[in-house]
Amino acid sequence: MFQNFDVTSSPEQAAPRVTALRVAMADAGLDAFIVPRADAHQGEYVAPCDDRLAWLTGFTGSAGFCVVARNAAAMFTDGRYTVQVRAQCDPDIFDYVDWPATSLGTWIAKRDAEIIGFDPWLHTEQDIIALRTALEASGKTVVATSNVIDKIWTDRPARPNAPVISLPIELTGRSSEDKFAMMIETLKAAGADTVVFTLPDSLSWLLNIRGADVAHNPVVQAFAMLNVDGKMHLFDEVSKYDSLGPDPRITIAPRSEFQTYLKTLEGTVLIDPASAPYALRSLIEDAGATIVTGEDPCIMPKACKTEAEIAGSRAAHLRDGAAMVEFLAWLDAQDPRSQSEISAATALEGFRAATNQLKDISFETISGSGPNGAIVHYRVNTATDRPLSESEILLIDSGGQYVDGTTDITRTVSLGHPRAEERASFTAVLQGMIAISTARFPRGVAGAHLDALARAPLWRMGRDYDHGTGHGVGAYLSVHEGPQRISRASLLALQEGMILSNEPGYYKAGAYGIRIENLIVVREAGEISGSDARDMLEFETLTFVPIDRDMINADELAPWERDWLDGYHAQVWDAISPRVSDVAREWLQQATAAL
Repeated sequence: MFQNFDVTSSPEQAAPRVTALRVAMADAGLDAFIVPRADAHQGEYVAPCDDRLAWLTGFTGSAGFCVVARNAAAMFTDGRYTVQVRAQCDPDIFDYVDWPATSLGTWIAKRDAEIIGFDPWLHTEQDIIALRTALEASGKTVVATSNVIDKIWTDRPARPNAPVISLPIELTGRSSEDKFAMMIETLKAAGADTVVFTLPDSLSWLLNIRGADVAHNPVVQAFAMLNVDGKMHLFDEVSKYDSLGPDPRITIAPRSEFQTYLKTLEGTVLIDPASAPYALRSLIEDAGATIVTGEDPCIMPKACKTEAEIAGSRAAHLRDGAAMVEFLAWLDAQDPRSQSEISAATALEGFRAATNQLKDISFETISGSGPNGAIVHYRVNTATDRPLSESEILLIDSGGQYVDGTTDITRTVSLGHPRAEERASFTAVLQGMIAISTARFPRGVAGAHLDALARAPLWRMGRDYDHGTGHGVGAYLSVHEGPQRISRASLLALQEGMILSNEPGYYKAGAYGIRIENLIVVREAGEISGSDARDMLEFETLTFVPIDRDMINADELAPWERDWLDGYHAQVWDAISPRVSDVAREWLQQATAAL
């Protein structure tokens, strides 16, 4: 199993650890200290050795941060974690702060804390500038310091050391040499001599390599500098690269030498203020080099997949879709009372593993029945596991990592007799998902412009959801990939080749949760007779798994929505039926029947 269901933290752990942290803060002359979820690579998912936030607070979500002051402490999380943070963090220790509605600066400004410390390797320059600006009028001081958590975390795990593999051009569609050439052109355009890379997925993409330094994300955690002459200095555990052989372009040195090398840089150095650690600026400028800022030059070409990567994603989704159908057929045949959230997640991983091509799951499966389905990023464990019930619905959000693609799919299924309210909510969520699936839009339209299409059916009911409608997805890389998003916060124009999720939802706390998710890829739209000669884009659906017809109020669907759903199910049948067992095929025939 790639997933375990152990209880990894508890609210009780926080009190003694926060007390020890305050002692260490006092010894360091600090009145407060900020503990982010991030590591030095600013990834959403971190290695166990870098999961300081979970160790201190008990919170295991993938986004959030904490600040501990002398007489107060707070957990900052967004709407995805409103329920989870209250379950995992001790209310006697922490305030629960709705972020970003309330900023870190606003909270600190009202507290008895004059000197606020932060680890300069765990925050971006952008973050610290914003905090200092927010606190400017209060006279408080924000100072870079060594990490005081590390002084009290005595059993901190070792840094990961997984071997690196190389991907063939048949899967990447572009050689590493070609990608180097693209980076060099960007450097020249920026007037820079060197670019510093700190994002694991950027380096993994650039070098056409994959690793296992972070659970469920096949990235390599390393730092690197690429010079305009095409030479790269890579900083990581050297033994991880033994299987790749020598590369005349790349010199590999131990990770510990990265800071030393930064101090030797000359000329003009490009860094990305949105992802580079705050510590980089002082190290580079102390060497006498000049800094220019700009976006990590891997970000956009990585987001716009090659035809080979899109073909690989299609193949991965067919394989994954067959595994999902086997699972849903199995689940439908069970007496719900004989199963639980954990047994469902375990069975699903088993069907994926049976493909013999699964490299990992792409994130820990969210298997939430009844009220647990309302916890957006719920992680089932042995303490929270609930038996399934005919009177409840099950939300299962999961994905696989295959060498040719990354998948992410959510289905919400009836376990027996869905209530009228659940069917109404499900139908509205489905209508939002269909609206995105069928959208045609001019080139230049951003995710923020499309986000409302998915929410409109819920808005008409006075409802909404507190997460984006869609996130970017990598090509056998991170299941959450930027910068592409379908979100009211994203003003980035969508471009051909971008893979995104399409996942509206609705969550009634303490009762149920509903989410329906397919992955989609941006493509050039076909011409429509009589239309203006505008350059239009549309989405191609990559995911082929039935949507539970028992959960739908068919009379609420417009004719065009029914046509889309019937057409989608016909595609699912054609694509998946040759790939599944006889039992699953029989189930699939009924599941994909026209409304």
